[in-house]
Amino acid sequence: MSEPVDVPYVDVLIVGAGLSGIGAASHLRRECPDKTFTLLESRGAVGGTWDLFRYPGVRSDSDMFTLGYSFRPWTDAKAIADGESIRSYVVDTARENGIDAHIRFHHRVVRAEWSSATARWTVTAVRTDPDCGETETVVLTCSFLQVCSGYYRYDQGYSPEFAGAEDFAGRIVHPQHWPADLDHADQRVVVIGSGATAVTLVPSMARTAAHVTMLQRSPSYVAALPGKDALADRLRRRLPAGTAYRVIRWKNVLFSMATYQLSRRRPGLMKSILRKGAAAALPDGYDVDTHFAPAYNPWDQRLCVVPDGDLFAAIRDGRADVVTDRIERFTATGIRLESGAELPADIIVTATGLNLLAIGGMALSVDGSEVTLSETLAYKGMMLSGVPNFSLTVGYTNASWTLKADLVAQYVCRLLRHMDAGGYQSVTPVAPVLDSPEQLAPLIDLESGYVQRSVGLLPRQGPSAPWRLHQNYLRDLRLMRRGPVTDAVRFGRATGPAEAAAPALAKEGTRA
Repeated sequence: MSEPVDVPYVDVLIVGAGLSGIGAASHLRRECPDKTFTLLESRGAVGGTWDLFRYPGVRSDSDMFTLGYSFRPWTDAKAIADGESIRSYVVDTARENGIDAHIRFHHRVVRAEWSSATARWTVTAVRTDPDCGETETVVLTCSFLQVCSGYYRYDQGYSPEFAGAEDFAGRIVHPQHWPADLDHADQRVVVIGSGATAVTLVPSMARTAAHVTMLQRSPSYVAALPGKDALADRLRRRLPAGTAYRVIRWKNVLFSMATYQLSRRRPGLMKSILRKGAAAALPDGYDVDTHFAPAYNPWDQRLCVVPDGDLFAAIRDGRADVVTDRIERFTATGIRLESGAELPADIIVTATGLNLLAIGGMALSVDGSEVTLSETLAYKGMMLSGVPNFSLTVGYTNASWTLKADLVAQYVCRLLRHMDAGGYQSVTPVAPVLDSPEQLAPLIDLESGYVQRSVGLLPRQGPSAPWRLHQNYLRDLRLMRRGPVTDAVRFGRATGPAEAAAPALAKEGTRA
């Protein structure tokens, strides 16, 4: 994809060309065709997470009928898709909707400054030349800033300090930065972790490795789901692609919501269901309670999905095993555990999680005052109190990311159309007056380690809607597609003289 022509001003500037950013631009093009826009992407390719992660077996743990866009049916036979298929889907969406021509690659946004006088954002990015590594500062202006950069650091995964790591004679790798030259065939592999990445890596590597051990400090809930959706296959043979996609999408939305609600209202029953499912898939006499029965309730942390039970199959076949213990130290030949046992290894994979990074790490200021994210409240889970003409995209923790990303993108379009109709140039969420800090809640409501390490740096939620969301797609659908765009916000116009508010440069960006 070629670089677009220089665009000093656009109506909407989108940060990130991953699943969320391409979706946001596609909605903007469809629903606000008069708006100019540009996407800034810090890396050199479309796809975000699905281009970054290249470890063996990388896949989604959400079904593709809900992880796919509402406007573009997923037509592949796989319901739980591999990373390459998802990346191709995002790339094809960008191309088909003419988004690729609007992307500036290798642009990392470092700062955005709002001026009420001009009702504009001034956005500073660092452009890196991919050939020589030299950098230059690029400045753009926009009326609306839409951040679709996810919530974790792309340049650095989380890996704790392990005593003796320097003594290990083999290779230590983190899944976020998988070496292209790593050959694990006939190697003894230890994967440290028990989350979605670990349960994906283990069965994939076990196909060719001498043996793979998943070493976990504590277990996670793991559920087997079919890799293909049988109903989807039948419906697609009988119905138009779009109609079949909508039916399957709603079926899966309702199923995931029912599962989540059962987990919350009857955690004991859901624990029993998950334990029985694991026990039925594992060898007779397997110690399910030690390795697959967490102490926490289902959905206190995200549920791990394994398509067609591939993790359980690898354990049954003896190609993989699970060890639940704590690490004392690495040794030259593997890992010594606190129990005294030793795990031999040629390769150690630290599938130990992510480092959270809100809004891509950029700094924000409003009329010269720095914005501290943790002191803001999230409005409808997508805007920030006191910050005009700004949105961020954070997907669901209990369902597909894209379900929420679609709602955010559509809401931004509704908001822009409302502002145009009323002659407004700015919209600012106005935080409610709170009686007590106890009324606040985290933006991301998971007990997972990667969330708890950094949750204090993120925006918070208030006591009730529109400042509190409930991880419920049906409620959000009513709120964001049908609800008012005028509640708890202040609309305005540029406060400076007319000549200051006018574009300093003509709108040279291509039309949406």
